[in-house]
Amino acid sequence: DWVVRTQLAGTVGVAEVSGWGGYVKQYEIASDNDKLNSLGLTIPEIYEALQKNNENTGGSYIEQQSNAYFIRGLGQVQNLDDIRKIVVKNTKGSPILIRDIATVQFGSATRYGAVTRNGEGEVVAGVTLMLKGENFSQVIQNVKDRMVQIKKSLPEGVIIEPFIDRTELVGRAIGTVERNLLEGALIVVFVLVLLLGNLRAGLVVASVIPLAMLFAFSMMRLFGVSGNLMSLGAIDFGLIVDGAVIIVESVVHHITTGKYQKDGVHKLTSGQMDVEVKNSASKLMKSAAFGQIIILIVYLPLLSLVGIEGKMFHPMA
Repeated sequence: DWVVRTQLAGTVGVAEVSGWGGYVKQYEIASDNDKLNSLGLTIPEIYEALQKNNENTGGSYIEQQSNAYFIRGLGQVQNLDDIRKIVVKNTKGSPILIRDIATVQFGSATRYGAVTRNGEGEVVAGVTLMLKGENFSQVIQNVKDRMVQIKKSLPEGVIIEPFIDRTELVGRAIGTVERNLLEGALIVVFVLVLLLGNLRAGLVVASVIPLAMLFAFSMMRLFGVSGNLMSLGAIDFGLIVDGAVIIVESVVHHITTGKYQKDGVHKLTSGQMDVEVKNSASKLMKSAAFGQIIILIVYLPLLSLVGIEGKMFHPMA
């Protein structure tokens, strides 16, 4: 809390550092009831004395020529001896100190849980929260650089190491997207070549995959959607190439079985090819577009989610 957390909180791009586990250090004052009774003291009197003798006060300021000197009274305790010397009560000119009626020592606050790691014993965990809108990769690198400096000031036997790195999660998500896009393109080409017997038709449909991904990234940038696990995962399974498959299959079918083939024309000119593509595409354009719209409508309910659910699933939609 006083070494690691303070330094991490000052890292560029970090909003907050939360910690779990370990013990919370505190000062403990164990009073002797027999001594309290003999001296006529009570617990509230001890509490009041501690409160009054552990505070800072301001005393305005003094002006001297062009300078202003601020007056402060620093009265907070710094160690155990400061607590032991606090006066609780004066009896006939004799001060009664905390050390006369109580034992002062370091202790820990009541614990309500613990943190373990891999079943290897207890540890202290911390989570750094990033400022909204910051570049996560740059912030994580800043935290790693700061951790190198923090390690130099840690007591002997105390180590600090990351156990969850967001860059690894995003890296794996990007790798999955890249692998699935490549596999999807190969499968599309293979299936179309197998069923249609036309390599160029398969390549045309496969070219739609990177174009659809580019459009998705453009929309993410336009609407300010970050590249997190949910949004990248949605790109993985959300690229729609059904329409391209339908249109290309229709074009190949019309070219191979159309009127030109019936007239004995085996090689079409550029103009004839354009006419065939236009006619075959226009027949199925409305049906293909309607099919894509139905798929898109499925994701509309996700946009109505609020709260934590909305924050999680809006990027996917």
